[in-house]
Amino acid sequence: MQNSATPTHCPYCALQCGMNLTPTPEGSVEVTERADFPVNRGALCGKGRTAPAVLSSRVRLTAPLVRGGDGELVPASWEEALDRIAGALSSVRSAYGADAVGVFGGGGLTNEKAYTLGKFARVALGTSQIDYNGRFCMSSAAAAGTKAFGLDRGLPFPLSDIPRTGCVILVGSNLAETMPPALRYLSELKANGGTLIVIDPRRTKTAEQADLHLAPRPGTDLALALGLLHLVVAEGRTDEAYIAERTTGWEEARAAAMAHWPEYVERITGVPVPRLRETVRLFCEPESAMVLTARGPEQQSKGTDTVGAWINLCLATGRPGRPLSGYGCLTGQGNGQGGREHGQKADQLPGYRKLTDPEARRHVAEVWGVDPDSLPGPGRSAYELLDALGTDVKALLLMGSNPVVSAPRAAHVESRIRSLDFLAVADVVLSETAELADVVLPVTQWAEETGTTTSLEGRVLLRRRALTPPQGVRSDLEVLHGLAERLGEGGDEALEKKFPTDPEEVFEELRRASAGGAADYSGITYRRLAEGDGVFWPCPATETAERAPGTPRLFLDRFATPDGRARFAAVTHRPLAEEPDAEYPLLLTTGRVVAQYQSGAQTRRVAELNAAAPGPFVELHPRLAASLGVAEADPVAVVSRRGRAVAPARITTAIRPDTVFMPFHWPGEGRANTLTNPALDPTSKMPEFKACAVRLEAVER
Repeated sequence: MQNSATPTHCPYCALQCGMNLTPTPEGSVEVTERADFPVNRGALCGKGRTAPAVLSSRVRLTAPLVRGGDGELVPASWEEALDRIAGALSSVRSAYGADAVGVFGGGGLTNEKAYTLGKFARVALGTSQIDYNGRFCMSSAAAAGTKAFGLDRGLPFPLSDIPRTGCVILVGSNLAETMPPALRYLSELKANGGTLIVIDPRRTKTAEQADLHLAPRPGTDLALALGLLHLVVAEGRTDEAYIAERTTGWEEARAAAMAHWPEYVERITGVPVPRLRETVRLFCEPESAMVLTARGPEQQSKGTDTVGAWINLCLATGRPGRPLSGYGCLTGQGNGQGGREHGQKADQLPGYRKLTDPEARRHVAEVWGVDPDSLPGPGRSAYELLDALGTDVKALLLMGSNPVVSAPRAAHVESRIRSLDFLAVADVVLSETAELADVVLPVTQWAEETGTTTSLEGRVLLRRRALTPPQGVRSDLEVLHGLAERLGEGGDEALEKKFPTDPEEVFEELRRASAGGAADYSGITYRRLAEGDGVFWPCPATETAERAPGTPRLFLDRFATPDGRARFAAVTHRPLAEEPDAEYPLLLTTGRVVAQYQSGAQTRRVAELNAAAPGPFVELHPRLAASLGVAEADPVAVVSRRGRAVAPARITTAIRPDTVFMPFHWPGEGRANTLTNPALDPTSKMPEFKACAVRLEAVER
C-alpha cells in the first residue's frame, strides 16, 4: 500500500469523479477530497464516498469457487478453477463449434480489460458471440449520434460548457440521483441566467430544479421532439444558413416533422400545446443551447429514432459544432464510453472500428499478429445473446455484469442462464448471477489495480493502484492470460506478448490498435495521463500529442462524415412495442435511486447505502392508489405479461396517474426487470426498459 494519498477516480458512474485514497491504520483506504480535479472539484455522492467498504474481505470474494458434486459452490485453487473453465470451453467448442461459446462483458471494465476481453473472444476462443451490458445503456444514442455526426462520443464538449450555455433541454435524466455531483452544472447554468427544461414523466429531484418541466407519457419522447421541430419550422426559427452549409437530409426530416402538429402531439404525449410553444421559445431565443439525453428516451424499442429526432431539433436550430451548443448523451456506467470503443461490443473492433470493414480487420489483425480472415464476424447483441443461452450458446464466460437482476425479462434470462452447460463468472462479489455459476473467480477492484477509463466527456483517465489485493485475488487480465495459456495460445514469452498482464503494456497495444480509428488513442500515454486531468479523444500520435489535451470539443470545423456534413434523420412517431390495454391499463417505467447503483451487487453490500435505500418500492399517484384501496407502504403487485413483482407502495403526486415507477436494483420478489419488455430497437438492439404495460394488484399480507 502507498504511504501517502493516491489520486484516482470513483468506480461507479461515468462522471469518474476524482478522489484521493488515503491509507488507514487497518490496512485499507479512506476516500478524501481531490479538489483539483475539474469535473467534480472534490464533491462526491454517498456511493463514491463509501466505495472502499466493498474492498473489505467481509463482503467480497477472496478465493475461487467451483461447484462440487453436491451442487454447492466450494473454495478451490486457482489452478483447478482455471483448468475447469478452459476444459469446459474447449469441450463445448469441440462439440458444437466456436460460436457455442459466449462472452459477456461489462461497462465497468477498464479500457485495458474491455480490449483484452474482445481480443480473447475473437483470437483465443474464435467466437463471434461477445457483447456487454453497456448495450443496455447508451447504444441508441450511440447509433443515432453515429448516423448524424459520423462519430459517437457521449458529450462532444466538456461538462464545463454546460453552465455557460443559454438553455439546456434535459431529456429522461435524473442527475440529482444518478450523478449528484453533476447537478451543480445545472445550478450554475441557472445562476448564470440560463434556462433548464427537464422532460421526465416523474417530477424528480432534478425536475424540481427546472424552469420548465414537461411530463410526457412514457414512450412518447419521439412525438414530443417532432412536435417541437414542427413548431420551430412553423414559427420561422430554423437556421437556414447553417442547414445549407453543414447538413444534409433536411427536406425529408422537415416533411416528417410537419406531420406532427401541436394538437396531435398533445394528444399523444399529454403535454399541453402552450408548454410546447414555451419550450421552443426558451430553446431558440438564446445564442447557444444544448439537448442532453439519457436513458429515458434511449431505452425504447424506437430509441435510435427518438434520439435522432432530438438531434434534428439541434441541427435545425444550428446548434451542433458551435460554441457552448449541441447535442450530448449522458453516458451511464463508469467506463460505458470506453467500453463501447475497444472491442467487447458484438460488431466492433478497437478504435470504434466496424468488424465488417475489411481495412479495420486488416489493421487490427496486424496488431494482434493473426490472419484477418481468422477473425469472426459480428455476433448477437446483448439480449439476443442472453436469450440464446442453453440453445445455440452452451457455455458463457461473464465478467463484471449481473444480468439476473439487470437484464430485461429477467426471470426468462435467469432460466436461460440456468440452462447453460457451463457458466464461469469473474467478479468482485458473489452476485445473483455468480451464484448460478459452475466456477466463480475473485478479481481485483478499482483501488487494487491500475487502468484507464473514459468518462462521459470522452476524457481518458488513469485510475491508480492504491492497495495490494488480498491473497487469492487476481486481476481480470491475469484471468484472461491464464485461460489463454490453457487454450493453447503459445508458450510463456509468446503468451505474455499476446495477452499481457501489465495494464500499461495492454494500453500500449490498444494505442496501436486504435490508431487511425474514430476513437484514436494513439497519442495518449500513461505518463501523459498521470501528469494531467485526462486527455480527450480523438488524440492521434502527433508531435504535439504529448502537450495537447486531445480534442475537448468536436465538430467545430466539420462533422466526422465523409462529406463533413451532419445528417438529419427522417423519423416519425410510432407506438410502444407494448401499449396499455384493458388487461394491462398502466405503464411501468424504471430507474435508479441515489443510494444504489445498477444491479446493486456492490452497493447493496454497503451498510450506509442500504440504510438509505433498503429495498424496492412502487411509486404511484394518489388517485391510482385510492382506486385500489392502497395506502402508503402497503404491498403492491405489479404484473406484466412477463411476470410479477411485489414491493411497498410509495404514493406521490410527482408521477402521472397513468404511470408507475420501480427502481431496478434488487433481486427477489421486488425485481423490477422481471416485468420489463425485451422488445429491441431494430438498429441499436436496445431493449424497451422504459415503458411496458402493467396492472396493479393489492396484496394481502
